[in-house]
Amino acid sequence: MADLSKKTIIIFAVLVPMLILPLIYISSIGRREEKKIILKAADDHELTYPTTQGLLKMAELLKKWSHGRITMIVYPSAQLGSERETIKKTRDGKIDINRVNINPITQIVPQFKAFALPYIFRSAEHMHKVVDGEIGKELMEYLKKKGFIGLGFYDSGQRSFYNSVRPIRSIADLKGLRIRVQKAEITIDMVKALGAIPIPMSFEEVYTALRTGVIQGAENNYPSWITKGHFETAKYYTQDEHSRVPEIILFSKKRWDTLSAEDRELIERAAKESIPYQRKLWEKMVEKSKDKALATGCEIITGIDKRPFIKAMEPVYRKHASKLKGIVKRIQAVR
Repeated sequence: MADLSKKTIIIFAVLVPMLILPLIYISSIGRREEKKIILKAADDHELTYPTTQGLLKMAELLKKWSHGRITMIVYPSAQLGSERETIKKTRDGKIDINRVNINPITQIVPQFKAFALPYIFRSAEHMHKVVDGEIGKELMEYLKKKGFIGLGFYDSGQRSFYNSVRPIRSIADLKGLRIRVQKAEITIDMVKALGAIPIPMSFEEVYTALRTGVIQGAENNYPSWITKGHFETAKYYTQDEHSRVPEIILFSKKRWDTLSAEDRELIERAAKESIPYQRKLWEKMVEKSKDKALATGCEIITGIDKRPFIKAMEPVYRKHASKLKGIVKRIQAVR
């Protein structure tokens, strides 16, 4: 009996750890999977702006779908730095999610320059088909080698000319006007090709420059024209729609590589769901801006013949799109 008891003790001593250890291991895996994730997201616009609201929608969906395990904190109003600063921080893994304009991304992935070409998109619907389709997906792939994951494209509307001198109904009406432009070579060349005088300056300087006559006009979307007070001086807005540069949602590849496949899928789904939400908010903001402009006596010029404007862009395309002919043709072929 004594020998039997000893054997029983030995068996228990061997079997119990063998049974318990796997359970402890499985339990630890479960705890690791339930570990909370905090994501930092950057946007340089104010909290109420459609792009920031799009990120907040992402945050709401992630919290709901993960049952509170994934928290996405949105930092608006450039709290985490300028676009150029946040792009670097995103690549370095210091920021997880970043909403930026395509223009600075063209310095990282030149193929995105196709989206910034004047008059490349015929309408908002055309742009959405391009960026949401195969072309947009292909260009997103280039980002991976540069330290980013592309999650989708938001809308920032069309950019058109506005000025304080006269309505612009033809290229001749642009001749000699001093027009503020972004510090981007392609925009400078576009304005020159239309016969106006490009004046590069920061966006924050435009209001004072219009008031003092340093410039006579600028080019931007309806909300920027209204919310920044430019309409007070530049009362003529011509909807020539020369630019429809989309916004892009970036994710740090450095952080992405640490996440599980399930969490990546949740993030991709949340981004995708936030896109139509953001675009609807943008449409509402544009209509509200138009209504305010008309109520204050501004003149909005629509229905102009854009063919001469597009024809004038031939030298701009030769200079900036010589290596993008394939992408340009594919974009133009999208119906």
